[in-house]
Amino acid sequence: MQFQDKVAVVTGGASGIGAACCRNFAARGAKVVVADLNGDGANAVAAEFGGLGIGCNVGDEGEVDALVAKVEDALGPIDILFNNAGINSGREILNTDLSVWSDQWQVNLMAHVYAVRAVLPAMIERGAGYLLHTASMAGILMSHGNLPYTVSKHAVVGLAEYLAVTHHHQGIRVSLLAPLGVRTPMLGDTDKPFASNVAGPIREPEEVAEQVASAVEEERFLILTDEIAQTWMNFKTNDLERWLKGMRRMNDKLEALGGRDP
Repeated sequence: MQFQDKVAVVTGGASGIGAACCRNFAARGAKVVVADLNGDGANAVAAEFGGLGIGCNVGDEGEVDALVAKVEDALGPIDILFNNAGINSGREILNTDLSVWSDQWQVNLMAHVYAVRAVLPAMIERGAGYLLHTASMAGILMSHGNLPYTVSKHAVVGLAEYLAVTHHHQGIRVSLLAPLGVRTPMLGDTDKPFASNVAGPIREPEEVAEQVASAVEEERFLILTDEIAQTWMNFKTNDLERWLKGMRRMNDKLEALGGRDP
């Protein structure tokens, strides 16, 4: 997949990884649509490279359908869909309100489902299309102190794997971005115990954008932001019981340091 003249939609594109990917894709020749709940922010990023900014609550199916219709009317069929928007709030099973669970489920998972349902039929008909999904290493391992985020991101991993298997023969390519620590508003203060002990090496959004673009050009499924992530995945796969014991020790350490929140 090459970016030149492709129509690419990036949700959560007004800041962080999303904004960096919008700039990177545009520099590679794509016609980029910046979608974000923050419509003014989306317009500001799009104005940098002559793209199209659209305000959109991706947790609302009607708004996602309207977004896709606007893009197709303005630019034509969508070639690359990057489901990147996400939220991070809540803590444990007993002290997180169910409304927080609902919000994270809608934005972190169902937004992906809505968008894929909106673009996939036309992609299948054309025999080509690219679906990008941002999960997190929380979706492959876990996130200390944030159960709703962990669960919703695990679901994104399952969705992306399913799409990659089921629709590959129809010309659909899929990539899954599973970042460790990236200097974005979601990570917050990088001096906090979570960031300094769990998040791994802190990457800049521009570094991650380059990794994402390269993976798309290579049509590679899993995008890890640091080699240590593969090592941690191997620990979990090779000896789950030992990995759980190690994660419990980390949990105790974070509590002793005064917080597990990202």
